[in-house]
Amino acid sequence: MTEPHKIIETIDITKVYGMGDISVAALKGINMQIKAGEFVAIMGPSGSGKSTLMHILGCLSRPTTGRYIIDGEDVSNLDKAQLAHVRNKKLGFIFQAYNLLARTSALRNVTLPLLYTHEENKNIEAGDEKARAMLEVVGLGDRIHHQPHELSGGQQQRVAIARALINDPVLVIADEPTGNLDSHSGEEIMNILHKLHAQGTTIVMVTHDPKIAAHTQRTVHLIDGLVDNIVHNGRTTLMSSHEEARHETV
Repeated sequence: MTEPHKIIETIDITKVYGMGDISVAALKGINMQIKAGEFVAIMGPSGSGKSTLMHILGCLSRPTTGRYIIDGEDVSNLDKAQLAHVRNKKLGFIFQAYNLLARTSALRNVTLPLLYTHEENKNIEAGDEKARAMLEVVGLGDRIHHQPHELSGGQQQRVAIARALINDPVLVIADEPTGNLDSHSGEEIMNILHKLHAQGTTIVMVTHDPKIAAHTQRTVHLIDGLVDNIVHNGRTTLMSSHEEARHETV
């Protein structure tokens, strides 16, 4: 059986803000591997570095030192325009606040990423057809012409999930995807993520809720910019020190 290839690999990633005496190290050396088809959660208290790590994994910023390889491509030193190209080509994002365009239909919100692919002779009709299919996947086939204000929070998040999938990303990054939802809507969103994972989608989810994190295959806990412990299927591997955590491969 062929071993799944790595979607994410970070090598001694650090992130430092500021300079000299006022510099702050948000990440202090993160080594992580996530293979195709995995569902992984990242947790940590405020100031742990989880948002900084998510920004680097999402190609929204670059590490200060170290290497970040996504789907076999080293993106550590790419400029902003190059990172934007990687984001649109390889990544799908699901945000806590949905980030949908107001006064814009669900269909048009889902097709929005297609506007940035810069493909020649883009077939708008084919894009619309794919967007309809994505909305069917998340159970909103009968809401394609509804605007965000006409949808519940859970339905808006479903539109966001469909939008994240439209470009066939190699990785979906979900930032607190249930944070603005009641428990019932949150469970519905997690059920959709489970179905996507079962179909082979690779998902990294940032969450503060241990119950939501428990839905994933493993949870990476960060503290003070370092991996503190990793939960594998209900079992926790504790690091004996932060120094060990810095060299642990997730």
